[in-house]
Amino acid sequence: MLSCLRIRDLAIIDELELELGSGLNVLTGETGAGKSILVSALELVLGGKSRGELVRTGAKAAEVEALFDVSGDLVVRQQLQALGIDAEDELVVRRVLSSCGRSRAFVNGQLATQQVLARLTRGLTDISSQHEHHTLTDPGTHLGFLDAFAGVSSLRQQVGRAYHTLKQAEQQLADFEKRIHEREARIDLLSSQADEIESAALRPGEDVELEQTCTRLRNVDTLLRLTGRAADQLYEQDDSVLSGLSSVTRRVAEAANLDASLTSVATQLELLRSQLDDAARELGRQLASLRPEPEALSRTEERLYLLSKLKRRYGGTVESVRSYLVTCRAELDELNDQVTTREVLEAEQARALTGAATVARELSAERRRAATRLAAAISAELGSLGMGGARIHVELSPLEGDATEVAVDGARLSADGLERVEFLLAPNRGEEARALSRIASGGELSRAMLAVKCVLADLGPAGMYVFDEVDSGIGGGMAEIIGRKIRSVAQHRQVLCITHLPQIAVFADQHFKVEKVVRGERTLSTVRRLSTKEQQEEIARMLGGLRITAKTRAAARELLVQARHVAA
Repeated sequence: MLSCLRIRDLAIIDELELELGSGLNVLTGETGAGKSILVSALELVLGGKSRGELVRTGAKAAEVEALFDVSGDLVVRQQLQALGIDAEDELVVRRVLSSCGRSRAFVNGQLATQQVLARLTRGLTDISSQHEHHTLTDPGTHLGFLDAFAGVSSLRQQVGRAYHTLKQAEQQLADFEKRIHEREARIDLLSSQADEIESAALRPGEDVELEQTCTRLRNVDTLLRLTGRAADQLYEQDDSVLSGLSSVTRRVAEAANLDASLTSVATQLELLRSQLDDAARELGRQLASLRPEPEALSRTEERLYLLSKLKRRYGGTVESVRSYLVTCRAELDELNDQVTTREVLEAEQARALTGAATVARELSAERRRAATRLAAAISAELGSLGMGGARIHVELSPLEGDATEVAVDGARLSADGLERVEFLLAPNRGEEARALSRIASGGELSRAMLAVKCVLADLGPAGMYVFDEVDSGIGGGMAEIIGRKIRSVAQHRQVLCITHLPQIAVFADQHFKVEKVVRGERTLSTVRRLSTKEQQEEIARMLGGLRITAKTRAAARELLVQARHVAA
């Protein structure tokens, strides 16, 4: 229930506070006094589109604040908790609109987006106006009307959950198919890489050995020249180093026989001669093995090129390449050990489809049973609203889709079920039922909307209905009938009705008058709640226009007495 609406600097409203009560709240006033501005303000706090031109001339920003009593609305309280907002018995929504069109929204003091605002307040208020019958002419809303009447909200939620489960199963299967292709490609890549590395049969440090061998084979001529000269000097020439050292060693050994102090020198020389002799023999062997080997050089260079290529691809060293091979084999083992199969996921998808189809068929059956009763109930209400020959038809048709979408019994499955719903109206007996969007008469649409809301008044959350001059084009006895219907709706939920008709205004539980006043150089709109006497004067004004006479006051008094008698 909307408890209070505060407005500042909006259009011609300077500052205004409207405290509403339960039952029927009526707003009346002269044309242009600003009644519809209140509806615009309400639309803003309900998440409606912001428009900079709504800001009062000279003001930097407009502000609208609404206080809702949500103590009995479990859905709104749960939504608040989910958003991390204090879920109290009162919901305070504030919208600040700048002159440039930007706006900020606050819910219980916390900043919120326009989308969050609209979602939170969706069930709190339902606005109907002479310019906004699209709620009824839009077939997209008819399914909600039927489900509210059928009382299948829980079943519809089950269908939504089952549909979500099915979509998840379909996505998992699609992801699996994608992973299969990716997995096979990955296995092919890793297998190829592992085979390439394994076929190379790398040894630790092999690249260093090959570099040394390659250097030796590339420089055979230089090695032959250098080692040949060294061999000549070391042991080939008559005056070679080895023969000279041998001669020196013999002489010192002979001297040591005569002088024991030379024994250590002789020993060192003998050791040096022995080492030099070993070096000479090794140099000779090396020299004998040195020869040009172009084939060996080619093989060594090819091996080095292979190792270089592997190191570029898989690491900077032979050890890194060997480590990458271990990683490849481990990942291949993991990929080959995966046990999830297409058959398992296909079975899960089939189970999800069966579950969704079952609850969707159950929902369809409930809707079809309720459609006949709803059509009869609305038609009866239309009869009481002066459209005795009118008939409403609630038409259910299967949802259409292409071959790629899931179908149940020939209908496309959606989160809302298997069918679309549309209300058709035959305005007069014998006429063909047509879509409401093709009904030209605003009066007929107004009464059709009122009939629907009369039927649904005591169903669903007890949100507020707003009727903004839906009585346009109606008068006389029909106006009184509509007033009684609105009064009947107000027995089940809060109603805010903006009207020009005294036959409707007399049923008010709270009557407010909107007036335009001039203060200084500015025109402002004000609202005040009328006392019993003031209400009688306002009804008389609505009956008689500018000149209020004793007769119009008497007529107003009579209308009020009759309305109270009906209410009692």
